[in-house]
Formats: sequence, structure tokens, C-alpha cells
Amino acid sequence: MTDATTTAAPAPRSARGLIRRINGLAGLVPADLVALAARVFPAVVFWQSGRTKVEGLEIKDATWFLFEQVYALPLIPPAWAAVMATLAEHLLPVLLVLGLMSRLSALGLLAMTAVIQVFVFPDAWVTHGLWAVALLVVIRAGPGRLSLDHLLGLDGRAA
Repeated sequence: MTDATTTAAPAPRSARGLIRRINGLAGLVPADLVALAARVFPAVVFWQSGRTKVEGLEIKDATWFLFEQVYALPLIPPAWAAVMATLAEHLLPVLLVLGLMSRLSALGLLAMTAVIQVFVFPDAWVTHGLWAVALLVVIRAGPGRLSLDHLLGLDGRAA
């Protein structure tokens, strides 16, 4: 007969041992799960924003107003900006969730995040920083194996 003290994992003897153990457990989180979360969560934010800009297939009057009167985007006519932002907020999140052209989609959303931060909501840097980190994970590490990029062999790794 064995008692619980001989079969249980040994208790860490120091703070250093505890930290090593926690780090070891954290290392068991599947990278593909991290990649999926890094794709899905910012995609949802942009998708929801895109949905507020349209009614059916039409861009709302309020969207036109915001791009003409509120958002201070330089170098691009407000009507173009409204159309491009609306299209991007619908297309790029779908591609990102599917894991298709993931790095390019994440790069597009990262560029949008930078524009929003600099020209539209400069005080929201904490929120935009969180979006940026997730998107940078996808750009740097790729979409993971739970993606069409991986399935189609487009992620730079063997399928």
C-alpha cells in the first residue's frame, strides 16, 4: 500500500522551484490554442465594429457622418475611408477567424489599429495595445494548425 505522500508530486522547496513549476505548467498550453485566440478575439472586435457601420448591404448615414465630421483622417477622402474601413472590418476578421491569409489579414487590422489610435481615439492606447499584441502574435508566429493556411500549406510549415 502506498500513501499519498509518496505518489504526489514533490512540493517545491523554494520560490524558485514554485516559479519553475508554474512556468512548466504554463508551457503546456497548446501553441495552437494561443494562435486561435490571437486570431479570434481581435477579429470579433473589428467584425462588431463593421456591423455597426451598415444596415443590410448599405452603409448607414451615421457612418458617412462620422467619417466626414468626426474622424480626422488625413490624406484620404472621408467617403473612401468609410468604404475602405467598412469593407476591411467585414473581410479581414472573417479571413482571420478562418485562418486564411492570416498574416496579411492581421497586418491589415494592425494598420487599422494604428490609424484608429493615432487619428481617431488617441487616448485608447491600452485597448489598442492589446489588439496590437494579439495581431502581432499572428504576424510573428502564424495562425497555428487550426487554420486554413495550415491545412492548405500556406503557413510556411509542412501541412
